[in-house]
Amino acid sequence: MKTSNRISRRNFLLSSAAVGGGLALGFTLPASKAQAAAAAGPKRVNIWVEVAPDDSVTIKYARSEMGQGSLTSAPQIVADELDANWEQVHIAYVDVHEHILMNKAWGSMQTVGSQTIRNSQSYLRQAGATARAMLVAAAAQTWKVPASEITVKNGIVAHAASKKQSGFGALAALAATQAVPKDVPLKDPATWNIIGQSKPRVDIPASVNGTQVYGIDVSLPGMVYAAIAQSPVFGGKARGFAADSARKRRGVIDIFTIDDGASVVVVADNWWRAKNALAEVVIDWDEQGNGKADNASIRKFFEAGLTATDAAPLPNNKGDVDTAMKGAGKVLEAEYFTPYLSHSPMEPMGATVQISAAEVHVWASTQVADGLASEVAAALKLKPEVVIVHRVQAGGGFGRRGSGDFARQAALIAAKLPQGTPVKLLWSREEDTQHGMYRPLAMYKLKGALDANNNVVAWQTRIASGSLMAQRIGAPLAKGVDGMATEGFSRLPYEVANQDHSYIQRATHVPIGFWRTVGWSQTPFAREQFIDELAAAAGEDPLKFRVRHMAADELSRHILETAAKAAGWDTAPPKGVFRGIATTEPYASFTAAVVELSVNDAGVITIHRIVQAINPGYVVNPLNVRAQLEGATVWALSAAMWGEIGIERGRVKQANFHDYRVLRLKEMPKVDVVLAPTGGFWGGVGEPGQAPLIPALCNALFAATGKRYRSLPLTQHGLSLA
Repeated sequence: MKTSNRISRRNFLLSSAAVGGGLALGFTLPASKAQAAAAAGPKRVNIWVEVAPDDSVTIKYARSEMGQGSLTSAPQIVADELDANWEQVHIAYVDVHEHILMNKAWGSMQTVGSQTIRNSQSYLRQAGATARAMLVAAAAQTWKVPASEITVKNGIVAHAASKKQSGFGALAALAATQAVPKDVPLKDPATWNIIGQSKPRVDIPASVNGTQVYGIDVSLPGMVYAAIAQSPVFGGKARGFAADSARKRRGVIDIFTIDDGASVVVVADNWWRAKNALAEVVIDWDEQGNGKADNASIRKFFEAGLTATDAAPLPNNKGDVDTAMKGAGKVLEAEYFTPYLSHSPMEPMGATVQISAAEVHVWASTQVADGLASEVAAALKLKPEVVIVHRVQAGGGFGRRGSGDFARQAALIAAKLPQGTPVKLLWSREEDTQHGMYRPLAMYKLKGALDANNNVVAWQTRIASGSLMAQRIGAPLAKGVDGMATEGFSRLPYEVANQDHSYIQRATHVPIGFWRTVGWSQTPFAREQFIDELAAAAGEDPLKFRVRHMAADELSRHILETAAKAAGWDTAPPKGVFRGIATTEPYASFTAAVVELSVNDAGVITIHRIVQAINPGYVVNPLNVRAQLEGATVWALSAAMWGEIGIERGRVKQANFHDYRVLRLKEMPKVDVVLAPTGGFWGGVGEPGQAPLIPALCNALFAATGKRYRSLPLTQHGLSLA
């Protein structure tokens, strides 16, 4: 397979090629596209597959690439069902504008929630299989033989009896005119030859050699630059500003507010000059009554939620918890705390916008390209059809680029400039850290009971958290419960006859958003530590205790035992080394982790090894899945050790990577990834690896120190990482 889509940097920047989503209605081309298919050059067999006369195949990719590798793995699915020669495959982004004009024919463009493979695989397989059937139909018509006698393998269409064969290129024009078949049979997984193979990622060469184009790289003739200052207290507005000295600085073009005073903007002939001029602007901020909020007041508000009487019950509640608790031999209680967290991708937020009389062009790193067009259109009071989003590689997203607030700001700035002026807005790292949409703060109050035989007979959970459904999406909560905030408790993998779980929303002025692994990045910290606490109270091995309580959950038990076996759980670790284990079920996958560590008297943690195991049902690209779990390890350890967004005087205390730490290269432990697909379902991969790791780490710390760490980050407990 070709390792690039052969688009030059200049053409990439100036074209409207973009990343998109799934198939909504079918594979039929509209009339204009069908006519184009009959012209010279590459032929569109369907909206996903184009074939050139030289037999090369271009497969369209309809989601965002942010380093997660699905730019490679999603086309593998199409190519396998097509029976293409992978060495002749090229990959091209779906054009976002065409997607909108064609009534979103490629479906959702959201690259969130580990959806790209698990929610797209069905129609991607159908796309490849349908194109293959149309090529076969074209061959049958050309050779005047039954289609049932024709085979396709590795890019060659053949008829054994007549010894006729052809590459895809000679058949493509006729194939594009064939009736689109219905109910094309898909391959048995046992016959896959591209799915399941570790194909090199197509985005890596450009990322390594420096030719990759990120949003921050976009450069257009006549472009100006904008730096922005948003209210340091969320929800605040500028009453006014003094900018006499800033206006006199070299290169400054204009200074103004947008969003009814929510932000002050400096436009200059380069970004550094804009940023330095902005530092001289004196802004009078109206804090809108939120200037006194701090960590203590917010935590007190959440703690009150743990005992409030109006919490909403979860639908999996059953039995009589109160009675079971009264008759239990042992009852345990514990509270857990997880803080706000920033996304902090390496590429800060920003976008380039150019407004002409007829259309608006946007270049931005985004996880939802068609949604970005809608946000910009709404800001400018236009129809999405006139907004053309140009896809560029995202320098990290982790959920933050699911919002287009930065592109919306760039559009409002461009609207204040002379028509046709391209403007690049770039947030500073400080703006990015202090004006994010943070992972919600959450608190958990758990209570569990053991009977005389050390069986868990009752489990009670109270969750106090922000609601992404209500606060971010603006959707009503089903019976008062936020499904994302309660992930991990809405279905326990453990058999407990009496369960009482409830949720209460706690909204503050701090904006919240989707953070990689979402609720599954938090709830296992409480759930999987608490099951460990119950095991310790029972005097049992934490693995055996878990297994004993999950007889009915075969897949959870399978991945847990797989991870334990890979870690050598039944053999004693070296002296001074301790293990912790945890298991989770995020994004329709099953994961487990084992952490081996030691802790010295000064509280310095040495992680000797981490075992990460996953069962996503099917694995499309094993190499990429391993990379995702290794990356999830970096993400999880960063959050566990240092991750915290603190609030003081209504504003974020942290500013940059010096006080919002991430794992450094020398701190990366050895990670053994175990892929254990059982087939039969499609689970996510990009996010699940993080879910069991933090509780496994904390369970190992308990084994090593006898102390239970129920709040994060761990540095607040005097711990550090070697």
